Amino acid sequence: MRVDFYQLSRDPAEGVLPLIARNTLGAGARLLVVSEDEAQLGRIGEALWTRLPDSFLAHGRAGGAHDSRQPILLSDTVNPANGARFLALADGLWRDAAEGAEDFERVFLLFPADRIDGARDCWRMLGQREGVDRRYWRQDGGKWREGP
Repeated sequence: MRVDFYQLSRDPAEGVLPLIARNTLGAGARLLVVSEDEAQLGRIGEALWTRLPDSFLAHGRAGGAHDSRQPILLSDTVNPANGARFLALADGLWRDAAEGAEDFERVFLLFPADRIDGARDCWRMLGQREGVDRRYWRQDGGKWREGP
């Protein structure tokens, strides 16, 4: 499993997720976006329709009649009803193995500055697990740079 840590310093999660979602769909994969914050899920949903000037990204909210058909599914729990192998944790909170986060091929953990301590703890915890490839990304102006 690969885990990409995205430290949000300039843009909020709803500003970053459309790009991650577009790239995920371009790779032929499906995406599950999880946040405990209903308002944030609403903003993400709006951004998926409007953020990219040249396209919109079809998606749906979990709990609908057609969850399994959604290329991007927005949910408050880790339940890939759409068969997603990629997971975006938009609220910056890691879900442990019991919650299913480790069943995905790739996980994007997006966290703002006020959740940096939790992200550091998660980085250390995942570093002790076999088969986990961790990467850290930070915003540098308008671009993302892999770093420390």
